[in-house]
Amino acid sequence: MENKSTSYMNSYLAGFLLGLVLIAAFFVTGRGLGASGAAKSVVISSVATVAPEYAQSHPFYAEFFREGPGPMKNWLVYLTLGVLAGAFFSGAMSGRLGLKVEKGPRISSATRLVFALLGGLMFGLGAQFGRGCTSGTALTGMAVLSTAGFVTMMAIFGTGYVLAYFFRKLWLK
Repeated sequence: MENKSTSYMNSYLAGFLLGLVLIAAFFVTGRGLGASGAAKSVVISSVATVAPEYAQSHPFYAEFFREGPGPMKNWLVYLTLGVLAGAFFSGAMSGRLGLKVEKGPRISSATRLVFALLGGLMFGLGAQFGRGCTSGTALTGMAVLSTAGFVTMMAIFGTGYVLAYFFRKLWLK
């Protein structure tokens, strides 16, 4: 599929609109944004489907099935599905819908995908240890003026800035 070259939304406008979405989330749900809880719900439901006896006997998994409608009825699952649908719609409307691997000139597509997978796994693990992802801890935390939100955002960007030095040759010509 051929992608048209179109411009992206102004980053300041996009940030402002994200802030409005965050305010709307507080107004409608009483909570901020976050997505790592949706991944946890999918994993818990998958374990319960593959090994129901284990899920019932293990205290961590059993807690999610004791009360309420179950982990897949969590509002974060629907939020994440909406984000995926919105991203698909945005890509289709802007002419950028398609599959491609964004990479620098000195790295293969396979290596880039392995690094992306490892980074995603480490970030997901960190989200569970930190009790929230960048959206939940950093953006929502900063929106409510939480010290932890500001520290998390500084740690994310600071770590990215430091590590970029070691991986810059993979992206530069």
